[in-house]
Amino acid sequence: MWNNQQVISLPHLTNEIVRGARKTKLCAYAVALEGWRRGLTLKWYTIDSGKFDDMITFGVNPPGRLFSLSSDTKTHYFFRTRGDKVSDEAVEIGSDKNETKTYLEREGVPVPKGDEFLEGTTKADMIAYAEEIGYPLVLKPTNGSLGNGVITNIKTAKELEKAIDYVRNTLEYEELILEQYVPGEEYRVYVVEDQVVAAYNRLPANIIGDGEHTIEELIEYKNEQRRKNARLFSCLIEIDQETLEFIDHSGYDLTSIPKKGEKILLKEKTNVSAGGDPVDVTDEIPEEFKQIAINAVKAIPGLYHGGVDIIVDLNKPVNQAAVVIELNPTAQIGGILFPMRGRARDIPSAIVDYYFPETKDIKTDREKVYFDFNTVLEPLQNRSGEEVEVAPALVGDIYQKRYVISGKVNRIRYHRYIKYSALDLNLSGYITTLTENEIEVIVAGTDKAVVNHFKQVITDVEGIAEVKKVTEETFDQPVKIGFEISEEMENIGRRNINTVIKRYEKELHKMRKDKRRLEKENIKMKLSRSWRMTAPLRAIGQGFKSQKIK
Repeated sequence: MWNNQQVISLPHLTNEIVRGARKTKLCAYAVALEGWRRGLTLKWYTIDSGKFDDMITFGVNPPGRLFSLSSDTKTHYFFRTRGDKVSDEAVEIGSDKNETKTYLEREGVPVPKGDEFLEGTTKADMIAYAEEIGYPLVLKPTNGSLGNGVITNIKTAKELEKAIDYVRNTLEYEELILEQYVPGEEYRVYVVEDQVVAAYNRLPANIIGDGEHTIEELIEYKNEQRRKNARLFSCLIEIDQETLEFIDHSGYDLTSIPKKGEKILLKEKTNVSAGGDPVDVTDEIPEEFKQIAINAVKAIPGLYHGGVDIIVDLNKPVNQAAVVIELNPTAQIGGILFPMRGRARDIPSAIVDYYFPETKDIKTDREKVYFDFNTVLEPLQNRSGEEVEVAPALVGDIYQKRYVISGKVNRIRYHRYIKYSALDLNLSGYITTLTENEIEVIVAGTDKAVVNHFKQVITDVEGIAEVKKVTEETFDQPVKIGFEISEEMENIGRRNINTVIKRYEKELHKMRKDKRRLEKENIKMKLSRSWRMTAPLRAIGQGFKSQKIK
């Protein structure tokens, strides 16, 4: 239906910036980073801090998902992408698929026909209901997530019985929903109040033939693409039993070479975590579908923003084609921040706009500054604290410089002098060793005169270093808040002894490895047929040796 081949990323949310944030942490980091860049105070918390007692947070929540943003007049708390304006009632409704359907139906939002079956309901009852509403069907847990336990396109009573046994006995979900299977495209639509901020098509894992490479090679090529994507790098396509069955259903095996342009489906589920492709369709999706998503959010009391999952049957007229299959008040947004095709959509900005509308017009070069996520979270990870505040961002016009300094400049004292001079002047940046006699210094700040003056600061250093030359350049890459000296420089004083220790450890490891190898070869030789057959000769030889000794 739509074919966006090019990926247009968000310049202020690059792979490099989000390197330390993965999966659900990526969602939280993206929203928190946006608020922090606007000058809001950012704090991260553990679940034990007590700050989230009034917000439902399901499951285990390690550091990196709970945070607050504060202005001078107010504070809002967030769990991943969900802020505290979303009510607990809305979260509870959203976690129960059947209750969600009840609210949607009440407000006239189209949903697939189906019913809930509580614990203890027999398979016979469920099969009888299936016969009543007709196949094909979908079976799913009432409170499942990430596509777990969802079995689609069930066509017979035998298939349904097998699916019930699997979901109840293997996955241990007792309460189930059985509903009509709606064929078509699946979309995740993100809504903030009356506006659709983003929409993307969720395609099952697939490959496209090129007439040259095997299916196995095409899967690896697709995974190479996904490894370069900040959201998808950990969601590779696995060649499991389901994948092999799909390939076989297409009449191929892993060694087959599909025709150029031929699409081969590899999975049933559309979830990104199962290898699915997020493809942006925000500008192409019909307004009728966007309105259905907006109405779905409005149908849930206390839900002001969240994700709406819609199935669209492309063979039907637009006004009859779409049904809502799920609502998610705490929706993952990584797929649309880093799509496989199309334009990335700035959901974090829309969320912060909603909670802090007064910050919409704050001017900032947001693509130029960020904070290191893992460094910030360290006190929470090691349990030395229950909350941590991030150092303020550089807000406004940000000026950057790159200085390359030559001479006798690889001295710890000089590097530390640069670092503390930068921090005293409210500059962020870092130092990197280029050669034995050359270093690179990057600085960024909001005062252009101070940034330009820093050249003099790092040059007038008599007694600390011998600066022979300073080359000045403009710089336009993102810089982490604070100032870093590379680990190599910090450890320069210990480098020699560490090198010696590592060399001896390496040699010792090699000696032990050689010893184990010789022992194995010795055992192997003694177990060999030739060793056993020559035993009498060795005994005779040993006898001669004994006589000579006497």
